[in-house]
Amino acid sequence: MRRVMLLCLLLAACGTPQERCIARETRDIRVLDRLIAESEGNLKRGYALEEVVVYRDRWVPCPVRVLPPPAEGQPAPPPQLCLDEVRETETRPKAIDLRAEAQKLASMREKRSDLTRAVQPAIAQCRAEFPE
Repeated sequence: MRRVMLLCLLLAACGTPQERCIARETRDIRVLDRLIAESEGNLKRGYALEEVVVYRDRWVPCPVRVLPPPAEGQPAPPPQLCLDEVRETETRPKAIDLRAEAQKLASMREKRSDLTRAVQPAIAQCRAEFPE
């Protein structure tokens, strides 16, 4: 998720001044679009998906110890492994109230149409201020 947001920020930084202005003005609409798509997916599946962070023990190479080098002709000591907690993210199903989800989706769609109407003057201003 963070990678997608970073990519969006990088792409937004590469746009023309008009594109950056319009992107700035329509940010809330893009957020709503993402949430609407998520809600539609939840209703289609019949359940939500949630990301959960879990920690698992894994064998990892131990940090390099500073030792005197082995004497000439003697092999280097073998690498050692240590147990360490590794953070992982899992996606798990989550039960939802489908009626409440449908109401939430309808509300978000209504809000999106309101925002779209409200942002039209700002988009026109961006186009007038930064003609291409």
